[in-house]
Amino acid sequence: MQEMEICFPEKNQFILQPCERVEALLPNQVRGRTIATLISPGTELAWATGDDFPIKPGYSAVFEVQERGADVTNVSIGDRLFCMGGHRSYQQVDIDHTVAIPSGVKPEIALLARLIGVSMTTLMTTKARPGDAVVICGAGPVGYLAAHIFRLGGYEVSVVEPDAKRRAQAQDSGLQSVFAAFPFERSELAGQVALVVDCSGHEQAVLDGCRIVRQNGEVVLVGVPWRRQTELSAHDLLNAIFNGFVELRSGWEWTFPLVSRNFKWEALLEGYNNSSHSIMGGFRKAMKWLAEDRIPLEGMVRVESPDSPGKIYRALLERIVNEPFVVFDWRQLHAGH
Repeated sequence: MQEMEICFPEKNQFILQPCERVEALLPNQVRGRTIATLISPGTELAWATGDDFPIKPGYSAVFEVQERGADVTNVSIGDRLFCMGGHRSYQQVDIDHTVAIPSGVKPEIALLARLIGVSMTTLMTTKARPGDAVVICGAGPVGYLAAHIFRLGGYEVSVVEPDAKRRAQAQDSGLQSVFAAFPFERSELAGQVALVVDCSGHEQAVLDGCRIVRQNGEVVLVGVPWRRQTELSAHDLLNAIFNGFVELRSGWEWTFPLVSRNFKWEALLEGYNNSSHSIMGGFRKAMKWLAEDRIPLEGMVRVESPDSPGKIYRALLERIVNEPFVVFDWRQLHAGH
C-alpha cells in the first residue's frame, strides 16, 4: 500500500501526497499504521502562512504496532501507542518515545496528551502551590487543557478569554471563574494571583498578567508570539515587572529531558540527567488523566478524513470551526485503499 502524508507545499496550500517508508527498522524502534493525528492549529497555521516551504506538519499521533525492532520486548503486535508523529499514514519511532494507550481510551482523546504536555512543564516547575490562585490567559486548545490540569492539581483557576465562544466552552466544562478581560476589579484576584499562564502570545495579556499577580508572582509565556499585535512599549512591561517584583519567564515545554537517564558508570561519558520529571513522563501523566475521564471533552473534538486536508485547514484559517480539537482519522484513508 502506498504511504501518504500531508504537506504544505506553498503558502496556504494543503495537500495529501505519497511518501516512502524509512526502510531500516532499528532494534529499539516500532512501526505501524497511523490511526489518528491531531492538528495543532496555532503552530500549523503559523507555518502555513509563513515563508519556509515545503512543510510536513503534525506532532501528535496514535498508531497500531505492526513491526517491532529486535530489542523491543514490552509491546505486542496490535498494541496502540501514542507518539509525537506527523500527519502521515504510518509511524516509525523509538519505543522509549511512545506511551501505551489504556484500554477504552479513544484515539482522538489519547492524542490530546501532546497538547496537555505543553503546559505540563509549567505545572511541574511553578512556585505556586495547590490552593493558590492561577489565571490561564487564552482558552484555545492549549489554554483549555492547561486550565483543567491546574484545576486537577488543586489550584483555584480563573480563565481570561476575549472570544465569547471559547468562554462559553470553558464555562460549560465546569470552569466557573471565566472572564472576557483581566478582572482587576476583583479584590480576591488583583494582587493575589500566584501564577499567570499566558497561552495567547498576546503582548497585552502578558502585561496585564504582570499587573495582576502578587508580589514575586510568576507570569509564564506558553503561547507563541507569532506576530506583533499591539503598539505597547517595553517600558510598560518593565515597569510592571520591576515594581511588582514579578518573575516573567519562558514556558518552554522542553525544560525537562525527553526521557530520564539514570547514572551509569559504564556510560558516564555519555552523560545522565537523573531528572525526576521528563517530557514522556508528563505525557504518561496526561494519558492517565484522560483515561480517568478527568478532563471534560464531550463535543470538543472534531474528526475529519485526511484525504482532502485543505478543507479543514481553510476552515481553521477562517475561524469557522467550533470545536477546539481537530483530528485526522487515518482509518478512513486505509479503508479506501
